Formats: sequence, C-alpha cells, structure tokens
Amino acid sequence: MKRIHTIIICAIFAAFMQGACSSDYLNTVPTDSTGSATLFENTENAKFAVNGLAKLMSMQYLSTQGFNGEGTIKMYYGNYPGAHFSVNLPGWAAIINQDYNLNLTASYCYYPWYYYYRIIGNANSIIAKIDGVSGPENEKKYIKAQALTYRAYSYMMLTQLYCLRWSDSNQGASLGLVLREDESDGDMARSTLEETYLFIYKDLDEAIALFDESGIHKNTTDLGKTYLVDKETAYATYARTALNRCDYGKADAMAKLARAPYPLMNVSDYKAGFFNPTSEWIWGIWGSSDETLYFYSYHAYIAYNSTASAVKSYPKCISKELFDKVPDTDVRKKLFLNPADYPMFTYNNQTGQVNNAWRDSIRGTKGTDPTANIYAYMQFKIAASAMPGVGHLNNFRSSEMYLIEAEAQYFLNNPGAAQQALIALNKDSGRDPAYSCTKTGAALFDEIKVYRGLELWGEGFDWFDLKRWGDPLARKSFANGGSFISALAVSYGPEEKNKWTWYIPARELDYNKLAKQNN
Repeated sequence: MKRIHTIIICAIFAAFMQGACSSDYLNTVPTDSTGSATLFENTENAKFAVNGLAKLMSMQYLSTQGFNGEGTIKMYYGNYPGAHFSVNLPGWAAIINQDYNLNLTASYCYYPWYYYYRIIGNANSIIAKIDGVSGPENEKKYIKAQALTYRAYSYMMLTQLYCLRWSDSNQGASLGLVLREDESDGDMARSTLEETYLFIYKDLDEAIALFDESGIHKNTTDLGKTYLVDKETAYATYARTALNRCDYGKADAMAKLARAPYPLMNVSDYKAGFFNPTSEWIWGIWGSSDETLYFYSYHAYIAYNSTASAVKSYPKCISKELFDKVPDTDVRKKLFLNPADYPMFTYNNQTGQVNNAWRDSIRGTKGTDPTANIYAYMQFKIAASAMPGVGHLNNFRSSEMYLIEAEAQYFLNNPGAAQQALIALNKDSGRDPAYSCTKTGAALFDEIKVYRGLELWGEGFDWFDLKRWGDPLARKSFANGGSFISALAVSYGPEEKNKWTWYIPARELDYNKLAKQNN
C-alpha cells in the first residue's frame, strides 16, 4: 500500500474510444482508467487524458456517495464551516464546527488529500509522457500546459487546507506539502510552505509559456467550452495562489490578466440560477443531464429548486449578519428570502423555518419543490437546470478576480485602486447602480470582506477567506439576533482548531514514513 496515489492503469480504453456522443466533454477519461500505452500513443488520444482530469472533478469517491469531486470541497470545506452559510443540520455540527480537523482517521480529513493527489497523479502521468507521443508539437505543448495548470490548482487548494496560512508560516518556513511531480509515489518528506508556493509558481510560469508557444486558444465566448483549461485559467490560479501567499503585486497583475477576456455578466444572467456558464466564467466543471451524479451532485445539495431531500428538508441560507449589511438597492440581496418582505408571516425563532402560510406563498412564487421547507434568509441564487440537481459548476469567475484586485490593492496601499475595483464589480456591472466607495483604512478592508462574502456566497470561499484573513468565527443564534441554530452558533478564534489547519491524514502517514504533521 505504499503507492496510495499510484496511477492505476486499467484495460478499459475501448470503452471511451467507442463513446461518441453529443458533447465533446463526454469524450473524456482519467489516465487511471485506460490503457497507458494506447492513451499516450498520439496527441489525439492524449487529449482524452486531459479531459479526464476535468472528469475527475465531478466523480464520486471513497465509496461514499456524498463525496462528489470539487463540489464537495466547495460545500463541506468552503461553505459549511464558514460564517455566512446557515443550514438546519445539527447532526453535521462536527464538520460545520471544524471538529474533524484533528481527526486524522476521519474520511473528511482524508478526502481532500486523496482527491487532489489523484488529480496530481494523473497530471504527472501526462506531464511525464506527453513529450514522447506522436503529433504536432504545438498540441503537445498545449496538453502539457493544461496538465501543469491542473497540478498547480490542486497543490494550491491543498495548501489552504493542510498548511498554515502564510501569515503564520514564518515567511514560508513551516511545513508545506508532499510535492510529488513524477509517477513515483514512495516515501517523500514534506517541503516547506515557501518551497510549495514556489513549485506552484514554477508550474504556472511553465504552463503560461507553453500556452503561448502552442498558439492554441480557447474561444472565450463559447460557453460550452468553459470546462477547458487555458492560459486565463493559469492566470486565475496564479492570482488566487499569490493572494494566499500575500504576494499582492503578483495577485493583482494575474487577476487582471485572468479576467481580461471575460466581461462581468449582466444582471439578467446573474439572476438566472448559476447553473449555466456566463460571460465571466473563466473555468468550470461540466454538469448536464447526461453527466450527472443525481442526488449527490453539488446542485442537489444547494439548488433551491432541487427535488433532493438535502435541499427540500434543509434549504441553504445566508447569515443574517451578512444579509443586513447589503443595501436594498443591490440585486443580490433579492436572491435571498427577506423576512421584511413578508411582515404578516412568522418563522420559528430557533430554526428559521417559516409557518405554513408563508411557506405556501413562497413555494408558489419562488419555484421551489411543492414539498420543500422554507426558511428565513434561504437562498435563491443557485438553482438546478434539471432534477434532482443538474448544473455546471464554476471554479473561477472574473468577479473573483476583481475582488482579488481590490484586496491586493488595499494591501499595496492603493485605496483608490481598491475602491475602483469594487465600483467596477458592484456599480458598473449593474448589481447595485447606487453603489459608491470612498472608504479607506480598516473600513475599506471590511467593505472588501462584505462584498467577497456577498458576491461569492455559496461558491465555496467562506471558510478559506476567514482562514486567510485570520478572522475569528462568530455565528449568532436566532435568539441572539443571528440566523444559526444553537448547535452551530459557535465562536472561536484563528489560533484554535489547530489554527484551522487539517491534519495530514493517517493513510498518508502510514504509507509515507517521511511525512509528518505540523505539530
């Protein structure tokens, strides 16, 4: 069992070779599920391996139906443990309140490690073999650039979960990741966090150069191709990585490059349900009726119109604290159920569930399932295109890039540039025509935080942002003027919960004798 991330080559290549279908995306296969020799015979076949990396992001894992690729990372690790994502799930208090961080045998501790290293292992196979396949040189460069970007993205996500935040790392001297970069998978010590970030930078620098040399570019206006990784995906990964590393000049520069071909969506598209790509989707995960995880897809856990019990019984809600900070002129505020709009109805002051009269009225006007529960502050931002939870899922939007620019410019002591990024996102896009920003200092940083929370709500950023900022978690119960059930109305600081850092899972430590924990 030493090789827990080994590329397992199985003889089912014929299955994907026969699988002609209506979508190019469906012609995909991970490298660990096809014959290696055939897959790397030429660039045409190798393209299937790259698309297979995309497929790995929307598969079920660990024989547990709830683990659904990238969607699980967004929901369990980004949304649930954050400050602004409320749901009546007392039975999930352990994961929502970060009580699994130190449980190195729990599947929740192991899943992100397993999932991202599986992508890394498949990407490593492509990177190692692509130079030797037959086919045009520019195609080989393009394929290699895509694999490098997937690897960099995976390492970037792992650093946020299993490593200390940069501000606690003694300028990167703390432990980073096991930097596997070839097909060997034996014992290997953890690099420092600085070495880990430099490795990610190196991958992205090489990927960007190869994208340029290939001369191959994704059609950014073809919304059916948003699952394809391209140079802007590398820029966006770079921007988020640099922000995490407090490398603000690079974060700002890369964010501008990433968003350049992706104009912000209009208000109509913003209110359309977030299940189809729009003009600002830089990179996403395919989600259609012929490629669905049914009740275990991301949208089956969050989409307000889903027929899945995970939504009908437990709709997802924004925190009252964040909601109350949003101006009434902002169209995004209207994507959440405002109790003030229904003064004649009441809701349970322990759970937020509304009474029957309000429930029936909302069901008839908001498009929820006829049997769904209705909760105060429930979301109507994210819907499903088909039942029980079909929808595309975005990884990077240009909106995030504007927010990265705002935060980077704030720390670069350019408040005017930070203000302009917020104005471009909020006013110029039409999301709040009345928006203006003249704030400076701590008030400006608080403004950035509010609009990151609002703009990116439900997309898996909440907890990651709190950790990066070193902010405490403080959820208020309904009884104390908030919108969380008592089991989830907890508070703790950035020094608690192992500094919000997941343990390296036991399965890695058992089979990699050189790896060790942060403490």
